[in-house]
Amino acid sequence: MPALILLRHGKSDWDAEDGGDDRARPLARRGRKAARRMGRFMARAGQVPDSAITSPAVRAADTLQLAMGGGGWSCPVRTAPSLYGGGVSGLLAEVRREPVGTDVLLAVGHEPTWSAALAALVGGGEVRFPTAALARVDLDVDRWDEVAPGTGVLAWLVVPRLLSRKV
Repeated sequence: MPALILLRHGKSDWDAEDGGDDRARPLARRGRKAARRMGRFMARAGQVPDSAITSPAVRAADTLQLAMGGGGWSCPVRTAPSLYGGGVSGLLAEVRREPVGTDVLLAVGHEPTWSAALAALVGGGEVRFPTAALARVDLDVDRWDEVAPGTGVLAWLVVPRLLSRKV
């Protein structure tokens, strides 16, 4: 049974000079710390992904790199433009492209897509997905190309503020 872990990018720096390009907005100090903490949590909880996809936005790609560094793990990464502004359908299209052999896929992206995607995958509900939060969805499918709304079960949702600073 494959699993999808959704990671929302860390808190971004709204005061940074980004030249008016939202995709260039960097992480704030708090966002960098949270990304490292969540990466450590993933490693210590045995939740290291086999593969990852990330939005091309600087804050998302940096969140992924900091999580890997913080947890001391790595995996193949691909950048998917559809994870920036492509909505739930863009995320699902990327997930469905994942090859057989990947058991745990990590996707790093944005709100409001992550809340909507989580609700869609588990068949409904309303979820608040704070910055740098992680959610694991266990999928009741045999292959990634079968992932659709209602095919998942929420295994856990973890927010950085619930973890000790040492995690």
